[in-house]
Amino acid sequence: MTMDDDLSRIGISLPKNLLDRFDEILNYRGYSSRSEGIRDAIRTYITYYKWMSDVKGEREGVITMVYDHEQRNLLTTLTDIEHENQSIIKASLHSHVTHDRCLEVILVHGDGTQLKSLAERLMS
Repeated sequence: MTMDDDLSRIGISLPKNLLDRFDEILNYRGYSSRSEGIRDAIRTYITYYKWMSDVKGEREGVITMVYDHEQRNLLTTLTDIEHENQSIIKASLHSHVTHDRCLEVILVHGDGTQLKSLAERLMS
């Protein structure tokens, strides 16, 4: 940021635990202020949003999920979604990380809009 950039002052409300975690990260990464950290976070969010919005054409990717396998109907839902998308899912790995938590890694290849749709369905 240069001195010529206009700054706007805003106010936000956050849960205390979220702010505490943010402050820990700011401290660890050596930010001089919350404002600097928030500006950086917003820039990252904008970059991510732009990247996710431009998904045309053939793409490859990895979808990683960590979830509680005891959550009602979750395994059935995930399996159904994966079977419906087997044309773009090239491989998957399932690992029991703890007694309750599973890690799933899915390798995908195909049209970017299909990959984005799959990722959004798995997140919902």
